[in-house]
Amino acid sequence: MYTLREKMEKLLNGGQDLSLLLLRLILAYGFYEPAMNKWSDIGAVATWFGESLGIPFPLINAYMAASTEMAGVVLLVLGLCVRVIALPLMVVMVVAITTVHLSNGFSSGDNGFEIPLYYMLMLFILATHGGGKFGVDYFFKK
Repeated sequence: MYTLREKMEKLLNGGQDLSLLLLRLILAYGFYEPAMNKWSDIGAVATWFGESLGIPFPLINAYMAASTEMAGVVLLVLGLCVRVIALPLMVVMVVAITTVHLSNGFSSGDNGFEIPLYYMLMLFILATHGGGKFGVDYFFKK
């Protein structure tokens, strides 16, 4: 007979794959609009990267950021190469924090680094745990 703790643990363990799916979908949703905004006027993004943020090779970096975010949207939704795409998306978040958000403090209400930090931590979970059973990666692994 199971103890209450064992029943709870079994129940919660059963939700791991669903939680990884929801995490992937929320992150994909969160990256979608920034990616689309970058692609809608990549020249303006490059100008902002170079002139306002001081990012070197601004046009190349604008294309890299937009491409990484859009690839992230597609791959996270599909559950394909989840661990692989999580790493460059984490780099995008580190760059966003250090170039845009850090000087505004922590609070997201002040355009601080709170939200990109949360995204980075969620991506770290996906990098270390994978995308779960509800994704293409799982079927390739089988």
